[in-house]
Amino acid sequence: MGSRAGRTGQFFNKRKTYFAHDPLQQCVVGDIVLLKALPERRSKHVKHELAEIVFKVGNVIDPITGKPCAGTRFLENLPDSENLTEADTTYLSEKLQELKVCSTDK
Repeated sequence: MGSRAGRTGQFFNKRKTYFAHDPLQQCVVGDIVLLKALPERRSKHVKHELAEIVFKVGNVIDPITGKPCAGTRFLENLPDSENLTEADTTYLSEKLQELKVCSTDK
């Protein structure tokens, strides 16, 4: 999210760097993680520790289909919509309702 500068109405992106303690060295660049603030600093720059790895880089699951994806591409082929089972269509309909998205097909 950007911040607004004065009366000009211009937006500037702010970048913030966090140094965090990863005791098991399980993270790599690109992982999406959750950090937790430490009660006291570990060093001059380290004020946080790794709480959880949300997604490993390259291991993202599409919330609607439940299939692994990279960017906008699926890593495995999805079945044709004509070949979906009743369970598949029910699952997809429930996911769409959770996201408050409706289908034009009834």
